[in-house]
Amino acid sequence: MKTIVFLLCLFCLMLPAAATADAGIHGVRMWNAPDHTRLVFDVSKQVQHRLFSLQDPHRLVIDFEKSKLKTKLKADQFKNRHISTLRYASQPDGKLRIVLDLEQAVRPRSFLLRPSGQYGHRLVIDLYDRKGSAAAVQKVKKNKNPRGARDVVIAIDAGHGGEDPGALGSALKAKEKVITLAIARKLKKLIDAEPGMRAVLTRTGDYYVGLRKRMKIARRQHADFFVSIHADAFRNKKAKGASVFVLSNRGASSEAARWLAAKENAADLVGGVSLDGKDNVLASVLLDLAQTGTLAASMRAARTVHKEMGRIGTLHGNKVQNAGFMVLKSPDIPSMLVETGFISNPSEERKLVSASYQRKVARAVFRGIREYFHSEPPLGTRLAMQKQQKEQKKQKLSAARYVIRRGDTLSTIASRHKVSINALRSENRITSDRILVGQVLRIPST
Repeated sequence: MKTIVFLLCLFCLMLPAAATADAGIHGVRMWNAPDHTRLVFDVSKQVQHRLFSLQDPHRLVIDFEKSKLKTKLKADQFKNRHISTLRYASQPDGKLRIVLDLEQAVRPRSFLLRPSGQYGHRLVIDLYDRKGSAAAVQKVKKNKNPRGARDVVIAIDAGHGGEDPGALGSALKAKEKVITLAIARKLKKLIDAEPGMRAVLTRTGDYYVGLRKRMKIARRQHADFFVSIHADAFRNKKAKGASVFVLSNRGASSEAARWLAAKENAADLVGGVSLDGKDNVLASVLLDLAQTGTLAASMRAARTVHKEMGRIGTLHGNKVQNAGFMVLKSPDIPSMLVETGFISNPSEERKLVSASYQRKVARAVFRGIREYFHSEPPLGTRLAMQKQQKEQKKQKLSAARYVIRRGDTLSTIASRHKVSINALRSENRITSDRILVGQVLRIPST
């Protein structure tokens, strides 16, 4: 009994020491995005921290309360357009101070992340330009031809990125973020090579982009369509096949409610119309009309892609599926999400890491998108102009036929169509003046 009491007392004495133990910083990772630099500190537990900036020269100081660095940091590993070098030292009061010597003034932002997946506690620090730089600002490419028609713009979204690796392969430990970016780049090449079409990427490298920000990038680039590339995972390693998703009605309803409630959306365009200044009923009607058209267009395009994906491999489901994925929620941009296969299935993982199979996937998605936009080109685009020209040519060809009626003669037919009798005879290989009622003549072009 005395032994038990002694152990309980000892345990109680140890609790405060454990609770107040210093936080350990086990590593730092850096990700370079077009508009910011992200530093991710792996910490043993939630840690109190403080940021402050210094000038002449520009520096950012990060103080970690009661923390110790458990690894060595190489200063040259953190050099980029925001950071020139990194220094650190322990303080007498138990703090750990990390100083970033900066290339320019920045707007810092920090937040803590709880353990998730393969990661433990993390402190994230984002460094944004204080003034927009040429590297950070993505300009919208006008890309008009001399006649004023524009290209169809496809926004390609490579899923995950940076600190978010996505699903991990079961055999080769392949990362979804790497596969999706590789396919997205191949798809962009195909689209850019197609006359009348061009593509933009929501991320161009290994960095994280927020889900709503991906939608904003597409809107800023005036995208006509948004396609998100992913690789699926499931606990059953036998699950296989590609899938294509569009937004569910429930997802559309929840997004509509958010748009109508959020003041930040008041001046946004939905279907080319601003909701700013509209009363709730009218705004709701306009939004509903935009969403209805967008969802219908999304489904038609997704069906063509689903068909093409079925030609290169197994499909997980025999039709396009509906889901509430965040990246599909743009009310005014038709969108779809393509699950290219199951990275959790060893055989599909091996295919997904293969450059040749990635090209097959990119071609299948491209063929589906091309088929849809050649069939339904947006007004004002080169594809719409080309379709109109083809239809006019077809009409002209169909009009260049004449069915002989009672009382017709070659001379009256030639006169009516303003061609010579000899040209009419030559076009139809007629050697005499004899013609028959119901006979079809080809009218030569003038």
